[in-house]
Amino acid sequence: MENLVEIKSNYNSLDKLYLFLERVSNFECSKEYDIWEHRTDTNGQLEECIIIKKSGMHAIKLFFVNKDTVKINHIIPNKMMHAYFGKSVKVRRNIIEILAGFIKQALLKGSQEKAFKELESIVYKAAA
Repeated sequence: MENLVEIKSNYNSLDKLYLFLERVSNFECSKEYDIWEHRTDTNGQLEECIIIKKSGMHAIKLFFVNKDTVKINHIIPNKMMHAYFGKSVKVRRNIIEILAGFIKQALLKGSQEKAFKELESIVYKAAA
């Protein structure tokens, strides 16, 4: 689950958007390095993103794709849970890993979509 949202010019930096979301959100909000996608900047350092966390299994990650558009992704913020329930990025997977992945996604899909919509509505408060 992901979405692109155009942000008001008042919140066109990660720091400004983070301060706004921290103020208006009832959920835990933090600014962290993007360990989920391992995005890097021009210097090879990990880029930062904003995490809005509902629970150990449900959160969204925000980062700017250009100066006024934010990309929102559903993530599992708990690193242990992400390792087990997150999407596998291995190039070669055996049939058991593929089947287990489909089963996990089928079981989690409803609750993840509900949490994503709830957390996404907070970001829309800063939308243009």
